[in-house]
Amino acid sequence: MGVETRRHHHVACALIEKDGLLLAAQRSAVMSLPLKWEFPGGKIEVGESPEECLHRELQEEMAVSVVIGQALLPRTHHYPDFTVTLYPFVCQLATTEIVLREHAAMRWLAPAEIMTLDWAAADLPVIADYLASAS
Repeated sequence: MGVETRRHHHVACALIEKDGLLLAAQRSAVMSLPLKWEFPGGKIEVGESPEECLHRELQEEMAVSVVIGQALLPRTHHYPDFTVTLYPFVCQLATTEIVLREHAAMRWLAPAEIMTLDWAAADLPVIADYLASAS
């Protein structure tokens, strides 16, 4: 499939911080990129801002509300079958309980532990930007 005909998804994602830790979510076995770790979020719908998307997707996927903080640089990654551009935001939880409705698991990680997981490739430049901004 040529680059010109490849599907291109625009996805908002949340780097949710709590007590110096960062939330990672594991994709389910039935999702594309099964069991890879990612930052929660989802596809931006037509007419929706990345921030609006994030609020909607986090409510749908995890039943949480967040306070959206700093935007990190958008990052584009080309997978064999599609392209994704991530619009990452550093967020804080506005609710206390997380209910996993789509993901297989979640973990709170210290910055030094982040790279111990098997991340989706598109998330790796976002992680690098986050760690650079945190230091």
